[in-house]
Amino acid sequence: MPDELDCPAVLLIGYNCEGALKPRKVITGKDKDPFAIKTDLRWCIVGPTAHLNNPGSTVGHCYRISSKEIPPITPTSVIRALEMDFCDINLKEKTVSQEDIKFLQILKEEIQHNNEGHLEMPLPFRARPHLPKNKHLAEVRLKHLKAKFTKNPKFEEDYIKFMEQIINEGDDEEVCDASNDGSTWYIPHHGVYHPRKPGKIRVVFDCSAKFKNTSLNDHLLTEPDLINALPGVLCGFREHRIALICDVEKMFHRFHVSPGDRNFLRFLWWKDGDTKTELKEYRMRVHIFGASSFLGCANYGFKYLANKYRSEYPLAAAFIQRNFYVDDGLISVKTDEGSKQLISETNEICSKGQLHLPKFVSNKKGLFDEVLEGNNDTTTKEVDLNHNILPTQSVLGVKWNPDTDTFVFNITLDPGAATRRGILSTVESVYDPLGFIAPFVLVGKRVLQEMCKQGVGWDESLPSGIHIK
Repeated sequence: MPDELDCPAVLLIGYNCEGALKPRKVITGKDKDPFAIKTDLRWCIVGPTAHLNNPGSTVGHCYRISSKEIPPITPTSVIRALEMDFCDINLKEKTVSQEDIKFLQILKEEIQHNNEGHLEMPLPFRARPHLPKNKHLAEVRLKHLKAKFTKNPKFEEDYIKFMEQIINEGDDEEVCDASNDGSTWYIPHHGVYHPRKPGKIRVVFDCSAKFKNTSLNDHLLTEPDLINALPGVLCGFREHRIALICDVEKMFHRFHVSPGDRNFLRFLWWKDGDTKTELKEYRMRVHIFGASSFLGCANYGFKYLANKYRSEYPLAAAFIQRNFYVDDGLISVKTDEGSKQLISETNEICSKGQLHLPKFVSNKKGLFDEVLEGNNDTTTKEVDLNHNILPTQSVLGVKWNPDTDTFVFNITLDPGAATRRGILSTVESVYDPLGFIAPFVLVGKRVLQEMCKQGVGWDESLPSGIHIK
């Protein structure tokens, strides 16, 4: 028997790992003797090392005898190593934490339709907090924002336009009381431009801003993994001959916050965007981009809507549950009739929660004539889906050509960037979740590997032997 070692546990095996714990062979001793079990993790010896006068003084001992061997380099092991670049996440590996359960329980118990037809949910707090008065922090941050407006008039114009839009659409409301009983929190905000859409600004509410060592996000539960697997959504998009894509317009501002939680979402702004006037207090009425819970609330609300009306609209309910990746829907359908019914049902079910699908795009021309007939949604009517050449669409970050019904990859190679840094940037810029062009990208990875072996610096010129590759 080996000596007992004083060392910490490094691996805990749960009961859900039946394969690892299943006895493959058992050697039993006499009564009250230890016994040996062989599992896929080698032999284990279970039981006390000696008879004890006081059996309650210890639980027992467990020894593990392990051995290691260097695996042979076989074609199978090489293939397995290469396939690591192309493996997908196994959906069975998803786990649910106690916080996930609490998050879902809070929303399940309190979600409801309000008088405006929107789904309304509370902020999912770990425990309802008592927060310090942080209005001064919001005032200081707004002062810095005003200074930035002075230096950049275009930024000021875009920012004010965005804020006026959310005010006009009823996403927030002005408040007059200045009470602070621990359930009031002021959120600083700043603007960011979309990297691929110059001029398109988004105002982000900084729920992670700290004041006296706390922030709103510190008290919010983060969203559980409610998002469908991206490879699965893309594969479903290629299953049948008629492909359809759509997206929910401003999905994240369509789900309202329960009135009792809105004071946690206060912010400061100028009336009509006039920076020469006094600051006014507002509070958001919708779940906001910047809160750690916003994505989970939006996803939960959207799927709740589908589940609630699945008996009336079975096609749309299944579409929303299985074929949406956040606010983008992708699906393929066998027949024209099935496509039209799906579009009609999806518009109906979304209208139940004040959600809007401004357009559908398909590889089948003329598909939308009957669907649009009698539709009062002018936004949908303005989208010409039947002209001779449909523009290339972005499908979850991948370009899709509806005319040829193919995915398209446009890679720009800059000869001036032929350095280790430039090649890495080019390789990493290729977004290919299904691995269609992985064999080509692998060439770039091999070049990088060779440069690392030769010790080439990040910005050094390529050696002549590698430059041609």
